[in-house]
Amino acid sequence: MKFIDYVQLNPFQKFWYNLKKFFINLPSNLGKIFKAIGRFFKKMFVGIGKGFAGYFSRFVKGDWATKISYLIMGFGNIVKGQIIKGLIFLATEVLFILYMIGFGWDKIYNLGFFNHGTIGFREEGYGINPVTGRPGRIEGDDSMKLLLYGVMTLIIIGIFFAIYIANTKSAYKAQQLKAAGEPLPKLKDEFKEFFDDKFHVTLLAFPTLTISIFTILPLLFMILIAFTNYDHSHIGTLFQWVGLKTFGDVFSNSGAASMGKTFVELVKWTLIWAVLATVLNYILGMVVALMINKKGIKLKALWRTLFVVTVAVPQFVTLLLMSQMLDVNGGAINVLLHDVLHWTPEYINFLGGDPWVARITVIVVNIWVGIPYTILITSGILMNIPADLYESATIDGAGPVKSFTKITLPYMLFVTTPYLITSFVGNINNFNVIYLLTANLQNSNDLYQAGYTDLLVTWLFKLTMNSQDYNFAAAIGILVFIVCATVSLLTFNLTKSAKNEEEFS
Repeated sequence: MKFIDYVQLNPFQKFWYNLKKFFINLPSNLGKIFKAIGRFFKKMFVGIGKGFAGYFSRFVKGDWATKISYLIMGFGNIVKGQIIKGLIFLATEVLFILYMIGFGWDKIYNLGFFNHGTIGFREEGYGINPVTGRPGRIEGDDSMKLLLYGVMTLIIIGIFFAIYIANTKSAYKAQQLKAAGEPLPKLKDEFKEFFDDKFHVTLLAFPTLTISIFTILPLLFMILIAFTNYDHSHIGTLFQWVGLKTFGDVFSNSGAASMGKTFVELVKWTLIWAVLATVLNYILGMVVALMINKKGIKLKALWRTLFVVTVAVPQFVTLLLMSQMLDVNGGAINVLLHDVLHWTPEYINFLGGDPWVARITVIVVNIWVGIPYTILITSGILMNIPADLYESATIDGAGPVKSFTKITLPYMLFVTTPYLITSFVGNINNFNVIYLLTANLQNSNDLYQAGYTDLLVTWLFKLTMNSQDYNFAAAIGILVFIVCATVSLLTFNLTKSAKNEEEFS
């Protein structure tokens, strides 16, 4: 279709044309994403290959002190006169060896790679206690702790390997400086660089450390749990590596309340919820912002302040209040509709009755708590849209609706597309609204540990806290991440915000 033909389409025709074009181009766009991922891994492996090449090249070109540094860390620096730096490298190696002998190797061994896939060896029970030599209760290995310690040990090995490579580079650099007759930098001079040329390293060191401890380590731990059989039947006992079996069980349809049926049902509802919650909050919030910014509206500062105040109230407080107001047993809304206005023949079970009534209710409540955020985000952007665009449209005979669809909405979408993507992903993982409103009111015998209003993230929480199916929860968390990452990358790279960053047209 030519551009002139596209411009003449009405908004609904444009929507269906763009939707059709999206699905037609979906295979090629997915192919581009996979190619980009392939290029990333290719670049990574090429970098690793160059690293190994440099490692062996330094060994071949290095003198006897540099070569010994490959075995005794810091030796090359000590021989060249950088004694303190060399001793730091040597102390690191000694501490690492002591750690591996006294603690680390045992944790690696207990990960199960040498024990038919079982994490740990000793089952809890009764027999001859290996410590006392007497009959009695034998304390078994804790697979959970062993897995955690094993992951920590693997990370420590990775950190040591990075320091070891830095040691070889430092020894070779000292050799080159010595051969060129140049003075070797003192340790205090190298430390000064971390407050000058390498100040960014100093600033990022602590955040990187905390992210590694509190984010990366738990993520690695959770990912590994998905490949084990750690569920309610293995609490307090040893569990094993099962490969991809857990992911297969997630899609299994055996039994009345099967995992597969529950997963499909909740995926459909999660996507419906995410789309409606995102689109309705965005459009309605923008409409309210336009009404506030409209010429002739009085007390604009007051209306903006009221919405800011609503944002300042913690969301869980608002949601708990709404759950009380919607309660079937004398909630304020039921009292108003039935007892005061006499609009309903009986009290309506908004949250614990018909699943679709509950779903519509949580969508409406989410609009109530979500619109103020959109108003605050869009108000400033709306005030920056050039007024001459609207004046030109009015001269050409365009009404309010035409101006909104041709000027306001395209401009807003161009600027706020990243916000829309993050909002969509946030709604997929919107735990608060669903859990605080319908935590235990929509449980169903047809679904496994879930209700019809549950999202994947609330189901994940219930699998963890209620039934202790940690492996299933971890697998679902990985699947949710894959879906969110794919949708985010695909959507953003198809928008004008990514393709044409410099200008709006």
